[in-house]
Amino acid sequence: MHTPLPPGSPVPAIQLTDQSGTAISLADYLGKKIVLFFYPRDNTPTCTTEACNLRDHYQLLRDKGYEVLGVSDDGERKHKNFVNKYQLPYRLISDPNHKLIEAFGIWGEKMLFGREYMGLIRTTFIIDEKGIVKHVIHPVVAKDHTAQILALESKNN
Repeated sequence: MHTPLPPGSPVPAIQLTDQSGTAISLADYLGKKIVLFFYPRDNTPTCTTEACNLRDHYQLLRDKGYEVLGVSDDGERKHKNFVNKYQLPYRLISDPNHKLIEAFGIWGEKMLFGREYMGLIRTTFIIDEKGIVKHVIHPVVAKDHTAQILALESKNN
């Protein structure tokens, strides 16, 4: 059973790297709202659908004041290929040692074809300008993910 970091929690300032090998920390984004989406694997069908949904609505999210960041435990090279293949306009954070994934409480038991295993649980966190979790989206609907985010935005206004 996983327990995601609940709304009202400050986000951890863990430094990792993005698809280009550039250092990145959520602390770098203080003063900005963030859509932080965790996904299991680059180039898999559902993860690609989710990433492309956010890509296709990226400008709308930016217009609402959001930075978009993706996280998986894939390496920088795999992230870079994913970004290039699908022309993703946002940064992907590489977390091979699960530092950020575990800090957000989304590494847990999953089931696929009747087989249980440990893995990253697809979850999105909406973070405010002060670095506080405002909303947790789970389950994520990959093909309508931006709509899920904007529905929360409209509830807040």
